[in-house]
Amino acid sequence: MAYLVLVRHGQSEWNALGLWTGWTDVGLTKQGKKEAKLAAKHLHDIEIHAAHTSKLKRAKETLHEIKKVLKLAHIPTTEHEALNERNYGHLTGKNKWEIQKKHGEEQFKKWRRSWDHPIPGGESLKDVYHRVIPYFEEKILTDLKKGKNVIVAAHGNSLRALVKHLEQIPDHEVPYLEFGIGEVHVYQIDDKGRMKSKEIRVENPKKGKQ
Repeated sequence: MAYLVLVRHGQSEWNALGLWTGWTDVGLTKQGKKEAKLAAKHLHDIEIHAAHTSKLKRAKETLHEIKKVLKLAHIPTTEHEALNERNYGHLTGKNKWEIQKKHGEEQFKKWRRSWDHPIPGGESLKDVYHRVIPYFEEKILTDLKKGKNVIVAAHGNSLRALVKHLEQIPDHEVPYLEFGIGEVHVYQIDDKGRMKSKEIRVENPKKGKQ
């Protein structure tokens, strides 16, 4: 049995402003670094053997803070664009709540949380899924089947895609799937690659509202 630790990055500079960030490469705020350190404090009982993160600064900084607290500078760490946040296309840099008021709740939810509703110039969650899951199966699952514990520091939508896969969540339930800023989800995976249990060690009470 192995542990798969999923951590969403702490508050970023654009999270604090309520902006759709996507592929824009912004860093963490002071609050975001505190959230990363808090995540680490809930992982002291797990011996982590390998780490994966996206190519984006906010995820890499989150992982850096976690590794620093847990003294994990020695573990192999892989950065890959497959774990990047969803590309928000024409919505990138726009204020979420202004878009919600302008276009209405129904359209806002379709753009923000649906499975395959397209964003002009961007990706759907389905698109994100089709880059995250092959990477997971090729680069992460292999270690888990060998009993190695792995941490993944990534983004709301790349992690939603992975959770959908791990928990076999049907498409029509995807709009209700949330992974809050700074949250820590811990899965136990057996040697066949199957999920045996899940524990949320850090939960953000504001998830879905940020």
